[in-house]
Amino acid sequence: MPKPEQPSGERAPAPQLVTGSTLGHVIRMTTAGSIGLVAVFAVDALNLFYITLLGQPELTAALGYASTLLFLGTSISIGLSIAATALTSRALGRGQLALARQIAGASLLIVAACMTLLVLLCYPLLEPAMHLLGARGETAERAVTLMRIVLPSWPLLGVGMCLSGLLRATGDARRAMYVTLGAAATALVMDPLLILGLGLELHGVAIATVIVRLAMVVIGLHGLWRVHKLIARPDAALVLRELGPFMGIAMPAVLTQIATPVGNAFVTASISSFGDEAVAGWTVIQRIIPVAFGVLFAMSGAIGPIIGQNFGAQRFDRVASTIRDSLKVTLVYALTVWVLMALGSGWIADIFQSHGDARELIVFFCIFVAGSFLFNGALFVANAAFNNLGFAFYSTALNWGRSTLGVIPFVWLGQSWFGAKGALAGYGLGVIAFGLFGIWWCFQVVGKMQKSSGGPPRRA
Repeated sequence: MPKPEQPSGERAPAPQLVTGSTLGHVIRMTTAGSIGLVAVFAVDALNLFYITLLGQPELTAALGYASTLLFLGTSISIGLSIAATALTSRALGRGQLALARQIAGASLLIVAACMTLLVLLCYPLLEPAMHLLGARGETAERAVTLMRIVLPSWPLLGVGMCLSGLLRATGDARRAMYVTLGAAATALVMDPLLILGLGLELHGVAIATVIVRLAMVVIGLHGLWRVHKLIARPDAALVLRELGPFMGIAMPAVLTQIATPVGNAFVTASISSFGDEAVAGWTVIQRIIPVAFGVLFAMSGAIGPIIGQNFGAQRFDRVASTIRDSLKVTLVYALTVWVLMALGSGWIADIFQSHGDARELIVFFCIFVAGSFLFNGALFVANAAFNNLGFAFYSTALNWGRSTLGVIPFVWLGQSWFGAKGALAGYGLGVIAFGLFGIWWCFQVVGKMQKSSGGPPRRA
């Protein structure tokens, strides 16, 4: 069957990310992305803070169990948005604006359809899933109730994440930031109002989450449709045409992303054997991680368009430079945050009203385990490179290796020998080898692509 003719008459403006300092692009894109993302994570941590003020450990534990499934939805949304971002940024890098518009429009429809299907599949499985994670009694009931409200909003989450990714694909890091920053601002108002003001407790968390996701979609559509005019209304034939290339990236990217919540689910199940107080401590840690290391999470999305545009322009020298510069930023940031967390470990535990096992776990994580995010950051960089260079299954292999071989035996041995702290230590130790191997593998792939493109690399 002949391949449909690609639109080529309309040329895009010169891509923003194929010239200039790659370190400058990495810092600019990551900074803009991290402001909004860290704001969202900080507000998410405030949710937990509001819940701890109620003085009911079972509420904190219920939020922790539900967060494992909420993380799954976020991870799948990120995986789908990676495909949209990669395909659109490549088209823009080649100067094919009309094609980029078509890909963006089709991607949004595909993401919405995939997330809706996921809701229909997951809704009947909420109770068994909570029991599998180790939730019991009233804690399990509260977690399921929260998820029944939040789960139907997953299509909004997927579309919102995709819109933010498409804005980054254009090089507009500022408006991509507005999507997450606007969501954080909405949550900052709605969370205390619903949780404490109206006394809705976990119901307030759930309702606020739905409202926040709606805000993401509205802000993202304004930036992409009204400002950049980068969405073409696709017909059925166009969606079917783009479905194959989209899923070719999306499926391995989604598998890559869901590896992390699967690994976290194993940690949650392991820690649950030590009681609700230990789970409450792990819940706080799960909120601390994205706030403290949000810059690294943002970088994994921010450098994708830089790599994608330069890949589209066949500038492999700049692809390699982007990866190196990303690792420099990772090293400086991760070490700085680790020192600050170790020094402030007791203060962090106090903020969340933590006592007993919960406090011990939080302090232990801040002093000993947080440093492992230097290697997590390296893994994020390798995954971003593979996803945008057409080797998404390499990311899948790395992340699933980390979340199985790098989690299960280490956490199991750690909890067997040293209890809940041992489980946390195993969670941190398991990533070291995968972070180092991922970066080595990444440079090997880029080097081979550079050679096959012919001739020595051009310098910027």
